[in-house]
Amino acid sequence: MTTPSAATSSTASGQAHGSAPARAGAPGGRRGALGPVGLVLAGGISVQFGGALAVTLMPRAGALGVVTLRLLVAAVVLMVLCRPRLRGHSRTDWGTVIVFGIAMAAMNGLFYQSVARIPLGPAVTLEVLGPLTLSVLASRRAVNLVWAALALTGVFLLGGGGFSGLDPLGVAFALGAGAMWAAYIVFSARTGRRFPQADGLALAMAVAAVLFLPLGVLESGTKLLDPTVLALGAAVAVLSSVLPYTLELLALRRLPASTFAILMSLEPALAATAGFLVLDQALAATEAAAIALVIAASMGAVRTQMGRRRRVGAGANLTKD
Repeated sequence: MTTPSAATSSTASGQAHGSAPARAGAPGGRRGALGPVGLVLAGGISVQFGGALAVTLMPRAGALGVVTLRLLVAAVVLMVLCRPRLRGHSRTDWGTVIVFGIAMAAMNGLFYQSVARIPLGPAVTLEVLGPLTLSVLASRRAVNLVWAALALTGVFLLGGGGFSGLDPLGVAFALGAGAMWAAYIVFSARTGRRFPQADGLALAMAVAAVLFLPLGVLESGTKLLDPTVLALGAAVAVLSSVLPYTLELLALRRLPASTFAILMSLEPALAATAGFLVLDQALAATEAAAIALVIAASMGAVRTQMGRRRRVGAGANLTKD
């Protein structure tokens, strides 16, 4: 993803993979615009409930052990399902996949180190600053800066107006995970354009698993072979890696990174919901207000992008006529 804010680049990416964009004014146009948004939201729900399950697994396997199981199981599942070709790829293709895998491993490792020290909601709240920063830097429209600012207000409100009461190391890990999340967005899109289906994701997941395996073995050792740990780790892998990464990779072929990044601001709200349902973490009134702000920002960003696509499509039709 070189210039993610350009709608034309997203359209070209979709055509390269055999998906024709919906024409402006066609009955399927709105469904086509909402499709990638639905993929992102489904992925976000999956990854946050997987994260909540991972928190319950950490006392058994440790943070690095959970990450190792998550990446390793996800890599095996994706490699078996996708059976990606190992030949016929350029050096640039392999470089993109390797950097994508490194970003994925770092993002997961830093985030789980964070939630081992601070609650899930604040950790995701801090982590989402990475995609929000990417949104501001990548956007070429002033209105997207407004949505990003609104989402950022919600993010800090969700954190109670400050994070001074949190473990400083946990905060640092969460911010580092956010930076890697931004890199993940960039290289996920690039990988999706260079490899068919989810082949690039499978290869990148294998790279991440190989990189992280020594760390997990060093911390957890034989605990990783416990049947209960393996079963819970497999569930975390499916919920937190296989499903969301596949859905996001497919979405990024049709959705500009600036819009995708602001959609990621929904993650604190999803994390708070998962924390309430799985970890029995209640929401305060200020947290509910923060969720409302974040959702409003995300909806505004999506509506702006959809409106732009309709105008661009209508202009193209008028030019043809």
